[in-house]
Amino acid sequence: MTLKKESSVFLPIDADAQGGTLGAEHLTPHQIVALLDKYIIGQKEAKKSVAIALRNRLRRQNVGEELRDEIMPNNIIMIGPTGVGKTEIARRLAKLAKAPFVKVEASKFTEVGYVGRDVESMIRDLVDQSVAMVRSEKSEEVREKAAAHVEERIIDILLPPVAGSAEDDIQEVLIEGDEGSSSSFEPKDESFEVNRRSRKKMLQRLREGKLEDRQIEMDVSGDSSGGMMQIFGPMGQMEEIGGIMQDLMNGLPRKSKKRRVTIADARRILEQEEVQKLIDMDTVVKEAITKVEQSGIVFIDEIDKIAAPTTGGGAKGPDVSREGVQRDLLPIVEGSNVATKHGMVKTDHVLFIASGAFHVAKPSDLIPELQGRFPIRVELKSLTEEDFYLILTQPRNALIKQYRALMGTEGVDLQFTDGSIREIARTAAVVNESVENIGARRLHTIMTNLLEELMFDIPENMSKGKVLIDEEMVKAKLNHVASDRDLSQYIL
Repeated sequence: MTLKKESSVFLPIDADAQGGTLGAEHLTPHQIVALLDKYIIGQKEAKKSVAIALRNRLRRQNVGEELRDEIMPNNIIMIGPTGVGKTEIARRLAKLAKAPFVKVEASKFTEVGYVGRDVESMIRDLVDQSVAMVRSEKSEEVREKAAAHVEERIIDILLPPVAGSAEDDIQEVLIEGDEGSSSSFEPKDESFEVNRRSRKKMLQRLREGKLEDRQIEMDVSGDSSGGMMQIFGPMGQMEEIGGIMQDLMNGLPRKSKKRRVTIADARRILEQEEVQKLIDMDTVVKEAITKVEQSGIVFIDEIDKIAAPTTGGGAKGPDVSREGVQRDLLPIVEGSNVATKHGMVKTDHVLFIASGAFHVAKPSDLIPELQGRFPIRVELKSLTEEDFYLILTQPRNALIKQYRALMGTEGVDLQFTDGSIREIARTAAVVNESVENIGARRLHTIMTNLLEELMFDIPENMSKGKVLIDEEMVKAKLNHVASDRDLSQYIL
């Protein structure tokens, strides 16, 4: 493909690439949908349903205690072909609500008694995700204090305090302000005064970043297990036992060894240690479990794969296991206590969002009890050519923006005319109609093939500057797909 350079260009892209979001507790359903619109094109009914579900969770928090526990979440099942936005809606909703979120595939689970993951593992994964989320939040809260402790430790390595100096004398050196600031500090002797001034100058140079490349010798904590022990075992209960054993090993005293590192690396290593010291893990675990129980979201994909089609003759072979998975899943969705390595977790108020294409099976093929636990059903529509055009241009993470950013790192200003974008959208729609419909994922394949030569040649064989992709170029590269029906390279 020969690429032309032109100065005139037209590209209708949303310029608002930044922007924060309001706290979830202040968002109305309309605002939630508006925020989802920034990333997901179409599917208004699905967005409306999840927006109501999120708002209801916020409303429930303000209900009196006598009724709060009685209000159960309205779980949602989304029905639609692959690549239309089911997973993205659930993921964006969780990020919007700052809630623990885990995505699982129903086809990965097996009935109790079979080898494979049991359904309770999704809750254990959700708790682990929540603990990591809360730990990260707590780390940010104490990071400034940890940084001050790190400075103190680095100064002690660079210039150890004189023998016999009191701890508060050392702290005085580190927190003392400007030269002219008054202080009641009285040095013990001349050697300490010299040491004090030297440490103060060293601290100033450290804060100015003048010592980042200097190497120091320090004790670095190693792996308490010495890398000699690893937990193996089948899925299910052994998975939980393995996690507990690993935690026990992590609780053992860690061996330390001397290492020479730069101050920049030492700052990073010591900051991690200081942050861990300042965080109360009991509080972290308690808050994490509360987050899971009150605002956790589990997205169960491919739920249609565990629905046995009613084709007569009774269920045999793998269909028995499919129904077994449904029955194992039922108490988790209804609300039960699940044992995790962090303690018992109640799933009564966890929001479950299920999805499936249901090409072969139908939602009615699920066992009636499980159907009743997903009272909200939303059908997502297949994407049209116009939808593809909007997906390429409107979302904050639109593909056109992604490729422009990638090429920008090579000094190339990649630009598209409006006609070229519409031709890309048309080609994606044609390919989806002709072969397997994989929705918006088709755009990734189309864009990669369109820009293949450019991405291959640009680092070495092309000069930098503006590169314009117009409609004629797109047709020349992609039109044979529609005319020849040679679609093998576009099938993922």
